[in-house]
Amino acid sequence: MSEQIRLENLTIFMQRRAVKHVYLRVHPPDGRVTLVAPTGMRLEVVRAFVTAKLDWIHKQQAKLQAQVREVPRQFIGGESHTVWGRHYVLQVVEKSAGPCVLMDQQTITLQVRPGSDLFKRAAVMHAWHKSLLHAVVPDLIGKWQDRLGVSVSAYFLQQMKTRWGSCNTRRRHIRLNTDLVRKPQDLLEYVVVHELVHLIEPSHNKRFVGLMDQHYPAWREATAELNQIPLSAIRPRG
Repeated sequence: MSEQIRLENLTIFMQRRAVKHVYLRVHPPDGRVTLVAPTGMRLEVVRAFVTAKLDWIHKQQAKLQAQVREVPRQFIGGESHTVWGRHYVLQVVEKSAGPCVLMDQQTITLQVRPGSDLFKRAAVMHAWHKSLLHAVVPDLIGKWQDRLGVSVSAYFLQQMKTRWGSCNTRRRHIRLNTDLVRKPQDLLEYVVVHELVHLIEPSHNKRFVGLMDQHYPAWREATAELNQIPLSAIRPRG
């Protein structure tokens, strides 16, 4: 059952579970704050923890308020693009050379051949997104294979219209939505855990819920956060 903590002008929705640590989240799009606390932690300790995090909470809420709602991507200069939960300004450079994508602290530079259309630009960005995911997914799979005692034979990245991931339990394959590159990396990790737990329990039954509660206690908050963020509006052909 959810409890509420009031601090300054904030309402924090708290749930107690059999966890070792406190999990605090600020959810898009409206900045709602939730907290998962260990069952035996005293309320004054929880309040002290939240008080110490007030500046961080306010900063996260301010970022959410500043975000522009998702619009169809045209892949032109000045657009806002998101990678690992951070916003960057897109710069497009037309050059008679192989296409590529570069990123610094504030800018993503998309280099394409002169005359490249919307779908060609989208395809170049999609390939770059996949490279970013390939750089981190194997380590996440390795980490959680060991913890869960399961084995993945292969993983695949693709754009999906309605799912963040899927699992073929017979072949021990998992598939991950390439849109996950736009989300904070902890949400990518949650999806990896979710799919690997299906190798133990294929259904979304009580056993599955119990395994998620045991291994990734903040999974409900992660699910809600993922479902509140829209998928990409433009998809490459093919």
